[in-house]
Amino acid sequence: MEKASAADLAIAAKNIKLLVLDIDGTISGASNTVSEPVKQAIAAVQAKGIKVAIATGRMYCSALRFHQEVNSVLPLSAYQGAWIQDPVNQKIHRHWSVPTDMAHQLLDYFEQPHLRSLLSVHFYINDQLYVRDLSQESRIYAERSGITPIPVGDLRQVLTNEPTKILALCDDAEVISELLGNLRRQYTPAELYLTTSVATFFEATNPLVNKGTAVRYIAEELLGLESSNVMTIGDNFNDLEMLQYAGIGVAMGNAPDGVQAIAQWVAPHVEQDGAAIAIEKFLLS
Repeated sequence: MEKASAADLAIAAKNIKLLVLDIDGTISGASNTVSEPVKQAIAAVQAKGIKVAIATGRMYCSALRFHQEVNSVLPLSAYQGAWIQDPVNQKIHRHWSVPTDMAHQLLDYFEQPHLRSLLSVHFYINDQLYVRDLSQESRIYAERSGITPIPVGDLRQVLTNEPTKILALCDDAEVISELLGNLRRQYTPAELYLTTSVATFFEATNPLVNKGTAVRYIAEELLGLESSNVMTIGDNFNDLEMLQYAGIGVAMGNAPDGVQAIAQWVAPHVEQDGAAIAIEKFLLS
């Protein structure tokens, strides 16, 4: 994608009425909180009448505190946009889940002898996290997410309900990369949406789900806006679709090269408050 010129971006910035932010690696770094400069930049944007929304791969219950920290008045898009809910009136605008037969097939794949000991598998059902057992990876994930996983042994017994999302974790990014490649050859985009939110997290959702469709819903269906009125900021491959949808798509300096390549501008690293700098540049200057 050809990068927009500085002049084009300055013109585009004048049209922005909605800012959509990812959480991890974008507005929240190692501290697992939103820094004061980022909070101040978001508040300044809202004071100008620009609305702010969150779009994350996190569980709804895990993302809620960030939604509250940035004082968003819009529905929260969780699980890559598979679950969109308004925290004020509790209305669920969207819940697109993974068909049970697909969940069984993925579980069979993850439990092959050469993979079973390498992967921690997470099933998200009704905004609760079910795991086979509490692996070290699952413990770290749960602590950062602020949620309590439910160990069930055989995950097949919770598949009486369709999962909102399926996650496979491995501390070896090569294993996840190979897994993603293999499963993308096995399933078409019309069957499952497959992505990585960090290099060690493989994620599967309903094929209609991605952050791009979530942002489009918030912008067009709820607010009556167009893509040219939207700015998005993200840091990983699960942000690609929302970066491509927006009038201005900004990648973080800590984003992988493939994500930076499709963005119209690259902000500094999350630990340098890159989101605040991007907001200042486009929406406050």
